[in-house]
Amino acid sequence: MNVFADAIGWILDPENWGGSAGIAARAGEHLAYSALTLVIAAAIAIPVGIWIGHTGRGREVVVPFTGALRALPTLGLVTLLALLLGSGLLPPLIALVILAIPPVLAGTYSGIEAIDPETRGAARAVGFTTRQAVLQVELPLALPLIAGGIRSSALQVIATWTVAAFLPLGGLGRFLIDGLAVRDYAQMLGGSLVVIVIALVVDGMFAVTERVITPRGVRRSRYRGDRAIDSTAHMATRKAEVT
Repeated sequence: MNVFADAIGWILDPENWGGSAGIAARAGEHLAYSALTLVIAAAIAIPVGIWIGHTGRGREVVVPFTGALRALPTLGLVTLLALLLGSGLLPPLIALVILAIPPVLAGTYSGIEAIDPETRGAARAVGFTTRQAVLQVELPLALPLIAGGIRSSALQVIATWTVAAFLPLGGLGRFLIDGLAVRDYAQMLGGSLVVIVIALVVDGMFAVTERVITPRGVRRSRYRGDRAIDSTAHMATRKAEVT
């Protein structure tokens, strides 16, 4: 209990917030690393997920492979890449992108697959091309699940970027590594608490964003397996726009 009180005192100490090694600077570095990881992972996983969900091809190969990536020990992978590529940002970035891809990919292809075939048929019936159907109908309807996948990935990435601190990098993991070196347990626990708070705040922001980006006329319903979005009102709007 004393360690917890010391950790709270460490966080509240104004001296620990200033400078390039302060809490504010380290938190900014941590968020920057996490954001870069998510952007790269989304740029890879979302197009692949859309293709798998729309065509039904590659699922037997791509999905199990990316799912198996979750079993890779992140610290071991970071260490291996550091030995191969040297120290710096690239080894942990590659490792964390590999970790971040599966949830985004799963959310994307599940969201596309969940769309009722009648909705796709209605899109073709009103003259949409495949590209238009994907971008204007399927992708908006899949946004809730895509956002959910990104949200899950973001929490993993924020929590796991701390392991990269054993390399000469910044971020909140520095408080754990540096604190361990001098047995400053208050600093270690304080850094961990800051990571937890940031993760909770980011999760809340994604929850709000998930609701905001969901198009009008699309509502979440209870999902059975991979099927589940009621899109009648949305397609009626699309038909009206086309006609």
